[in-house]
Amino acid sequence: MASSNPAFSRSAVFSDTGRQPISLEQLDEMYGRPAATPSDTGRMSYNDTIMKTLITFGVLLAGALVGWVLPGLALIGAIAGFVLALVNIFKKTPSRGLVLSYAAAQGLFVGGISAIFNSMWDGIVTQAVFGTLAVVGVTLFLFLNGTLRSSPRLTKMFIVGMVGYAAFSLVNFGLMIFGATDSMFGLRSVTFMGIPLGLLLGVVIVLLAVYSLVLDFESVKNGVEKGAPEIYGWQAAFGIVVTVVWLYVEILRILAILRGD
Repeated sequence: MASSNPAFSRSAVFSDTGRQPISLEQLDEMYGRPAATPSDTGRMSYNDTIMKTLITFGVLLAGALVGWVLPGLALIGAIAGFVLALVNIFKKTPSRGLVLSYAAAQGLFVGGISAIFNSMWDGIVTQAVFGTLAVVGVTLFLFLNGTLRSSPRLTKMFIVGMVGYAAFSLVNFGLMIFGATDSMFGLRSVTFMGIPLGLLLGVVIVLLAVYSLVLDFESVKNGVEKGAPEIYGWQAAFGIVVTVVWLYVEILRILAILRGD
């Protein structure tokens, strides 16, 4: 029976008129076709997520080049990046435009502070970049071979560590703003048995960043395996970029403390 819906009746696909039997050759050809890939079905895939992540890092690096030339834009980039990070975190559906906007703003911040630090300690940026790449590379390798995995207990410790770090950072920032300390790194420059607090804290922060990377990689793995919509590849890219930038800034600060406050 022909459909009464004009949208369907215009196409032979939805009509039962003129139906022709399928030959054995046609049936064999249909079964011989390759299975649909995640891209064909609009689902997350490793290749697509990697591409989105590379694009996001590309925008970040472009912004960093501008920030390197115009370091005065670092503060604007930091504020804009913070606001856009919150928007991306709390937005229910990922947005490519918002993720790339965050990357551009954060690039201004990273490029600006990198230029400032490099003017004070020549070559420190190169050291920080290679240090960051080494940590990310080792973490990814250990994750791929199954050595590094998350656990409920470690995740709870990670959350507690993040809350503690956030509280310390706010207090330290307040002390620096109101002139309670004249050190460039505030409380991080306080020494215990001759060791700056910034170095001890830096080791803890790098470990937190490594665990954050593990959580990021697991999010990608779970998204692909569960067939999450392709758009969530941008959310994965956003998470990885946030963690890598955080790791880079902390390594940069550790190196600066080692080379002299």
